[in-house]
Amino acid sequence: MTSRRIGLIGCGDVSVVHVEAIHDIEGLELVGVADTDPQALARAVELTGVPGFASTQELIDGVHPEAVHVTTPHHEHIDPSLTALAAGVHVLQEKPIAHTLDEGQRLVDALESAPGAAKVGICFQNRYNLASQRLHDLLASGALGAVRGAWASVVWTRSADYYRAKPWRGTWEGSGGGLLINQAIHTLDLVQWLLGGVERTDGHVATRRFADVIEVEDTAELLLHHPGGVTTSFYATLTAPQHRPVEIELDCEKAYVSLRGGTEGGLTIRWADGRVDTVGERSVTSGGRSYWGVSHELLIRDFYERLEEPEPFWIGPREAMASMEILTEAYRLSGVGPGA
Repeated sequence: MTSRRIGLIGCGDVSVVHVEAIHDIEGLELVGVADTDPQALARAVELTGVPGFASTQELIDGVHPEAVHVTTPHHEHIDPSLTALAAGVHVLQEKPIAHTLDEGQRLVDALESAPGAAKVGICFQNRYNLASQRLHDLLASGALGAVRGAWASVVWTRSADYYRAKPWRGTWEGSGGGLLINQAIHTLDLVQWLLGGVERTDGHVATRRFADVIEVEDTAELLLHHPGGVTTSFYATLTAPQHRPVEIELDCEKAYVSLRGGTEGGLTIRWADGRVDTVGERSVTSGGRSYWGVSHELLIRDFYERLEEPEPFWIGPREAMASMEILTEAYRLSGVGPGA
């Protein structure tokens, strides 16, 4: 069987998960890597044993990939993806879609103006977690009854050195935000996916601990308004002494449901009649960080299995804009971010 030729654009931290998945999935072959940082590129070439290039276009011209994985910093997501699309190359891009809504819209528009030319997927891999999928199925089936309200939290820790090591992480120009766009976006995505979108966002973001190091937020409290009057109370911070598991809890007519992230997490369903059901989670096999979730490889595998289908990939640019709209509104309400 002929392998699909894959290129990697951006050789930073999260790229290791993509390199491992490409290696482990039968039928995929990494044929080239690209990075604008010569040192990062040299390390990636040594690690992978494939040719290195200074730009997306040079990689495409040099090794002719069928698809590229874009794992660059946030503000460098869109241009490589547009370059690949213009060449008819499929794109699997790390979250967020972009560092601003306007940049993200460029990718949405480019894809919708040339339907069928190539596919684009965005890595919201936590939708592939066993617990997330089981909860989505229960909600869709009506088994839980009406949702009366929800709670979600991302309580993690960071240090000043985390931002000093990669200064783009702490700037509006580089990251497009802080905690919400970089860490909590996966949970924002899950909440809106589970509960049918977000019609209105109330709330506030602040920089409680790292104001001397970053210009973006490290703490946020939001109230998300879903269709039908359901609300989610959402709290996130990077000021805790230790990582806590991501939490999503739903108060439903027929059960109280608790979803916990991480390898020790899963789904607990406490039915109104006293029954308790649990769904465990897969363990992490990747060399990536455990809080990235356990399902990168599943998403990547699914992306390639669907390439021959006529429909767009189910987590594409337009779908990825939903979480961007939520966090952008939180920034606007707080008077921070581009244009504030």
